[in-house]
Amino acid sequence: MDKISLSDLRIINYKNIYRNLPPAKLVEIAVEKKEGIFTNTGSFVVNTGKYNGRSPDDRFIVDTPLVHNDIAWGKVNKPISEEVYENLYQKMRAYVQGKDLFVFDGFVGADRRYGYSLRVVTELANQALASSSLFIRPTEDELKNFRPEINVICLPNFKAIPEIDKTNSECFIILNYDKMTVLIGGTQYFGEIKKSIFTMMNYLLPKKNIFPMHCSANTDDNGNSAIFFGLSGTGKTTLSADIDRKLIGDDEHGWSDDGVFNFEGGCYAKTINLKRETEPQIFESLKFGAVLENVIVKENGEPDYADNSLTENTRAAYPIYFIPNAEISGKCSHPKYIIFLTADAFGVLPPVSLLSVEESMYHFVSGYTSKLAGTERGIVEPQATFSTCFGAPFMPLSPDKYAKMLKEKILKHKTKVYLLNTGWTGGPYGVGKRFNLSYTRRMVKAILTDEFGKIKFEKEEFFGLMIPTECPDVPKEVLNPINTWANKEEYKKAALNLKQRFEENFKKMNISLD
Repeated sequence: MDKISLSDLRIINYKNIYRNLPPAKLVEIAVEKKEGIFTNTGSFVVNTGKYNGRSPDDRFIVDTPLVHNDIAWGKVNKPISEEVYENLYQKMRAYVQGKDLFVFDGFVGADRRYGYSLRVVTELANQALASSSLFIRPTEDELKNFRPEINVICLPNFKAIPEIDKTNSECFIILNYDKMTVLIGGTQYFGEIKKSIFTMMNYLLPKKNIFPMHCSANTDDNGNSAIFFGLSGTGKTTLSADIDRKLIGDDEHGWSDDGVFNFEGGCYAKTINLKRETEPQIFESLKFGAVLENVIVKENGEPDYADNSLTENTRAAYPIYFIPNAEISGKCSHPKYIIFLTADAFGVLPPVSLLSVEESMYHFVSGYTSKLAGTERGIVEPQATFSTCFGAPFMPLSPDKYAKMLKEKILKHKTKVYLLNTGWTGGPYGVGKRFNLSYTRRMVKAILTDEFGKIKFEKEEFFGLMIPTECPDVPKEVLNPINTWANKEEYKKAALNLKQRFEENFKKMNISLD
């Protein structure tokens, strides 16, 4: 036990505080408290119950004079009063009396000049372990005089009473930018902690003229860096974990005047249908020290990654140094390439296309993709959606603010931008099939080695996108999606329908990209 005080958070009368315990000790306590079980690889598996994905309807931002004019209020960024926040906070303080608490002190932001010190307080040992995997671990010296700038208080077994507490359900996630604090109750799903911190950064960093991004990033030995934007399940983790390149991070980054830096110190990968043959780096990372969520374990202790009986959204949290060729500094140069990932459930977008600056801004604010099964509660099959900045649930500001930062970076650093469809081909979901992963990987390689710079591009008919006429090791007919549909007229209808959706969505946003 580490002697620290939580008096700054007005938390007193707890039983014990366990601060920054090593993974072995946290696992030992988690087993003792019956929080989960081991697999035969040494990873620790927990069942998060009915909340096995993010619960967007239960997330709020405290509406205060400081932030009122900054936040893009609406369905995503729902306001809640300071009074409701304070009443719940008082109840949570009372709830922890006489309980063991686990504290992770660390950082968010690999470039410490632009990052923040972070404290996560939770009642579960496995969440402390996941926090130590996902966020940036401090040195012994950094812990000595540690002062948190952002606090997260997560009490999964504390449940709100909606009629009294003015929440939507027993679950709540409340961000208070004035107090730099996040309250989470009623849900054990670790993604709520992770994405709450991301949402905090997406408000704080633009004020420092740093572009926050929902993207993965990697680089090669020559410093040729790339970033991959996309919502959960579109391939950020899979495509950036490349044995031939160094992984910077798999999900959240900032782009400053000095380059790109990871917000985190670990990965939070989807594991549904995970196979060693197709994703060896992720597969081999799920060992002692990793936390698995909602993965079914066979009688022999083997994880069954194909079993979706609890949820499609099975997850794994592990430190980035579990990836053999990770760049431990979490930093890289300005990217030469940006790849927007979309999983088109209609099956009409080309697998790869080169975007102009104007198209880049348009597709960035549109953020077209499909919500894949399990990433949110209630999503059981892909649903076409527009998620601004490829991360609408985590963007508290108006999308045009982020888009203009993107434009500035692209122009200044002469970055090439591609749109990559990892979704369906040959028909919509239920008729067509998902793009062959080996083809997608080969197209990514053609982008990152600039093979496409030597290949002719032509404009496709429906979206006006520039598509390559060929790609090594990829059948030519795949590159223009109309060729993969048996019924060309049905393709044309579907393409025009999606184009209309793009136009209606942009009009609804009521923003200017000039």
